[in-house]
Amino acid sequence: MRGLLASIALLAACVSTGASAQTATNLSGRYVCVRGCSAPAPGLPAIVTQNGTEMNLVNEAGVSSRAWVDWPGHIWAENYQQGAVFSPDGMVIQFDHGTVWQRVLPPPLPLPRLR
Repeated sequence: MRGLLASIALLAACVSTGASAQTATNLSGRYVCVRGCSAPAPGLPAIVTQNGTEMNLVNEAGVSSRAWVDWPGHIWAENYQQGAVFSPDGMVIQFDHGTVWQRVLPPPLPLPRLR
């Protein structure tokens, strides 16, 4: 019985560490390019739309790319032909060629007025 429980636990650990570890960070949102930007002047925000390990990227110059998480903490952007690492909290994405995007947080919601 003990061996059976250990086998089940081992199997569950093996199954849960693959794709689930790769999608723990949600990168969806708006980013501003802070270094190595494609646009000559501050332009549009960079946008990331993520669905599981698949995502769509649009950089600050409006160039789009399909991308995916290829290992934990790293994405590959197909049309940009480069990879990128991202911080565990999803606040920073740094591409292999030096471009850095920083997440733009929405302003906080206003507090309700008391009557």
